[in-house]
Amino acid sequence: MPSSFLTINTEQEKTISMAATAMSADKKQYDGLKDIKAFHESKAGVKGLVDSGITSVPPFFIHPPESLSTIVPTYSNPNIVATVDFSGVDSDKRPVLVQQVARAARELGFFQIVNHGIPLKLMENMIGAINSFNEQPTEIKSRIYGRDFKRSVDFGPNIDLLKAATWRDTLRVRPSHSNFEPEEIPEICRNEVLEWDKEVKQVGEVLMGLLCEGLGLEKGKLKKMMFLEGRTIVGHYYPYCPQPDLTFGTISHTDPSVLTILLQDHVGGLQVKYNGEWVDVKPVLGALVINVGDILQILTNDEYKSVEHRVLANSYHEPRVSVAAFFNTSNRDDLYGPFEELVSADKPALYQPFVLSDFLKRLFTEELGGKPLKNQYRL
Repeated sequence: MPSSFLTINTEQEKTISMAATAMSADKKQYDGLKDIKAFHESKAGVKGLVDSGITSVPPFFIHPPESLSTIVPTYSNPNIVATVDFSGVDSDKRPVLVQQVARAARELGFFQIVNHGIPLKLMENMIGAINSFNEQPTEIKSRIYGRDFKRSVDFGPNIDLLKAATWRDTLRVRPSHSNFEPEEIPEICRNEVLEWDKEVKQVGEVLMGLLCEGLGLEKGKLKKMMFLEGRTIVGHYYPYCPQPDLTFGTISHTDPSVLTILLQDHVGGLQVKYNGEWVDVKPVLGALVINVGDILQILTNDEYKSVEHRVLANSYHEPRVSVAAFFNTSNRDDLYGPFEELVSADKPALYQPFVLSDFLKRLFTEELGGKPLKNQYRL
């Protein structure tokens, strides 16, 4: 079993054992730590559990009642999440698009775009490639099983030993790593991932330009700060869940990035928080879902909003597949904070400057108590 998943000292083991211990249906004590270790040693992921024929969710996947009670969305108005048509982005229509994108980033921080330049066939191929990777036998997928951020490609479930697990498996590709080699991407999806990375980078450049213009900033400001270069591509596979009311596909969170571009299939399950309630982000054929990340909210001094979102456990007998591209800068040792152009006597800086490497270190090593990481830098 890779040590990157389970490196536990005595105190941690004591805490984990307490957190993972529960009572099973027959009143026998449940050893959560032992179960989690066995799960990782199988290297089969969540799909392996489903393939084994289980009819109930293992206890370490079960989330607290207070979060599960919010699963049914209150809002069903599809107009809450705007859809922006990118046709004519480089024509005289651009000023209107700038307004639409900036308004969506200010009001919700989530929107969808269509006619963005990526062919529908390529989008379908990308979804199909991630699905095909996950449908392979365990012995093939297990070759890259683990979670080691020093590696440029890895695969596995989302297990935090101090929190409940989520019902999905993920392929992670980090093209911006200095040691990245395309051959590390599994052959069954390699060409599609490389093509997707190239295409989504172009869309990211267009989006960043529009978002900058919407603030009265130079169009290429984010590009010059290398925010197109620190990309991570993740392919999520959400298999059928036998008890979708007890767990999540992805827990509520904000993205620790400047921008996220998401391709989702037709199954659905993505939700965004709006006025304290959860709203479905309905799949739109040919659309990409865009959301503002924590770093962009900081840089824009709260002009643009990084909002909580989550994915419900999949209740359908077909898998849900999505592909997210997270954009960050490759300059991790520079100092970042609100843009000077957006700071004034009337609106002083709301965040202290920080080094991105410190931001990312906190993300992966600190217990934030469910609070967005951006709040750690708020003045």
